[in-house]
Amino acid sequence: MFQMLLVIIYIAFISLGLPDSLLGSAWPTMYTQMGVAVSYAGVISMIIAVGTVISSLLSDRLTRTLGTGKVTAVSVAMTAVSLFGFSFSSSFISLCLWAVPYGLGAGSVDASLNNYVALHYKSRHMSWLHCMWGVGAATGPYVMGFALTRGMGWTAGYRMIGILQVVLTMILIFSLPMWKKPVNSSETGQTGASDRPLTLRDIVSIKGAKEVMLYFFCYCAIEQTAGLWASSYLTFDRGVSSEAAAGYASMFFIGITVGRALSGFVTMKLNDKSMVRLGEAIIGLGILVIILPFGAFGALTGLVIIGFGCAPVYPCIIHSTPSFFGADRSQAIIGVQMASAYVGTCLMPPLFGVIADKFGIVLLSGYLLVILIIMLIMFEMLVRKTSE
Repeated sequence: MFQMLLVIIYIAFISLGLPDSLLGSAWPTMYTQMGVAVSYAGVISMIIAVGTVISSLLSDRLTRTLGTGKVTAVSVAMTAVSLFGFSFSSSFISLCLWAVPYGLGAGSVDASLNNYVALHYKSRHMSWLHCMWGVGAATGPYVMGFALTRGMGWTAGYRMIGILQVVLTMILIFSLPMWKKPVNSSETGQTGASDRPLTLRDIVSIKGAKEVMLYFFCYCAIEQTAGLWASSYLTFDRGVSSEAAAGYASMFFIGITVGRALSGFVTMKLNDKSMVRLGEAIIGLGILVIILPFGAFGALTGLVIIGFGCAPVYPCIIHSTPSFFGADRSQAIIGVQMASAYVGTCLMPPLFGVIADKFGIVLLSGYLLVILIIMLIMFEMLVRKTSE
């Protein structure tokens, strides 16, 4: 039963990734039909992100009230409804309205599932689960591409993913008895939860909480900034054609996905702290390779190395949350970690866009390096404060 539940969680993580890249892959077709500027995709993304931050902050209260199984099922159902709403939308305002439940569904399930796995499964499963998210995120554009190339339109692409989410919702509903039964927590040695939900003020006052929040902010700033601006950097700074750069930039995300698959095996030898530090060192190496005068090949290689470095950081620091802060507070902490991550995703890539516009895209490596240094400092402060 315990292993069957793990299979369902793996499927749920694939489901989490499926819708994440749909908007980007469909927008070149969508915006002309909606009669809006291409930049309006940012408005929809921002609405989704705000909803995700709100639901992440509420995840502790929701999980205590409903349990992880029900939170997951309800959240996936909300995502499915939102995707169908997108598929039947004929105006930009309608897309914005459906983006609200889309975002609210994403945040709580992300935080709740991550905490459940951190408490009940070994670190390798956290790495492999986040690898499954990458599989889902990579599959979404292929489904959308299938719909577009066969003349079915972007609405069919959203509908296909929506159907998959409905199927997963049914699986999760039938699996609810598994979540209610006591599970074997001996793999991690974590148990229990505190009697009441923690407020944001309570959480911020915990030793190390501010450091881990800033750490997640910085990590997602690096991941999303590198992913968003990789193609432009290769084109404008290294002279790669725009067509080739688009394909090369995807290597960054392939590096993350493959890296997480490999990280699961490495965690059998190294603990979470060592994995995080290893990831930070590899990110630093990737930035150095970009800085060195190796031309387009060096920039591409550096981006792939950064992707490999990012791979273990996010899952391993989430998995270590119960050991840093205690099982009784891990759900609340993971909720604010997720919220901080999404805030970093929203703010830092656009900020670099402003910097690149003023001073040139050549500053990408320096921008990533400054954020990485802050990450390094925050992690060591987190380790020191939580071990006092």
